[in-house]
Amino acid sequence: MEREVEELADMDWDNLVYGITPTDYMYVMKCAKGGQFTSGELQPYGEIGLSPSAGVLNYGQGLFEGLKAYRKKDCDVVLFRPEENGLRMQRGAERMCMPSPSVEQFVDAVQETVWANRRWVPPFGKGSLYIRPLLFGSGSILGLAPAPEYTFLVFVSPVGNYFKEGLAPISLLVDTDFHRATRGGTGGVKTIGNYAAVLKAQARAKSEKYTEVLYLDSVHKKYLEEISAANIFLVKGKTISTPPIKGTILPGITRLSIIDVARNEGYKVEERPIPVEELFEADEVFCTGCAVVVSPVGSITYEGKK
Repeated sequence: MEREVEELADMDWDNLVYGITPTDYMYVMKCAKGGQFTSGELQPYGEIGLSPSAGVLNYGQGLFEGLKAYRKKDCDVVLFRPEENGLRMQRGAERMCMPSPSVEQFVDAVQETVWANRRWVPPFGKGSLYIRPLLFGSGSILGLAPAPEYTFLVFVSPVGNYFKEGLAPISLLVDTDFHRATRGGTGGVKTIGNYAAVLKAQARAKSEKYTEVLYLDSVHKKYLEEISAANIFLVKGKTISTPPIKGTILPGITRLSIIDVARNEGYKVEERPIPVEELFEADEVFCTGCAVVVSPVGSITYEGKK
């Protein structure tokens, strides 16, 4: 994107938190069931109108993506692999019986939204501009079926670190009661319902002073899956291991990037089932995601053992 020459928004950039800050514009595009997305437009950021019978409200027919824009030292604004997010939204839309913008439409919408809100991109090293593309059934429906209309929307917000610890190591609790996803479900796509399901386990962990929850598979209850909003990696010597993409964990863009970088740096990378006991043998553990970026794990508690 072109170099920034305008003044930044009036913000306390040194104390930026991970939360919603209303910005200037959002991008909206609609299409009918069976149709194609054609053209969208920027609108002032604000509330949207939905019928009480909208498909997303009644049956959860919705997806979201997450990516970031960063300001470089020379003030240029850059995006991190937006095409991968566009592809992932297309895969998720197919699973959820929704039409989807093309990758080109997705990237163009993201770029247009970021450029319109460029004064909200934090200074270099002060945070990032979080980008939230949404795709949901906005048309009215009563019987259980795909909605008759769909909306693609993009909004942004400047954010700081996702975890309150910042870049300090986080603490994880392995939960043996709750599961994030099951085989044959929607754990491998970024549907909105995946995240409401983790709130109870997450709240319980935080009440016990843990940062986050690490989930196990729902069949054997012994293999690592992922954290509520991030993928997990184990390091042992020059080998890095992470759970495989088989429909129950999200194929993270940061996850993919870490695998690429690690292999280029000479590490052996294994995508395989990882028994929970291996956590206690690892040299390092870290988690990855758009929101968390790369976060070191300082401690993990499993069945009372830390």
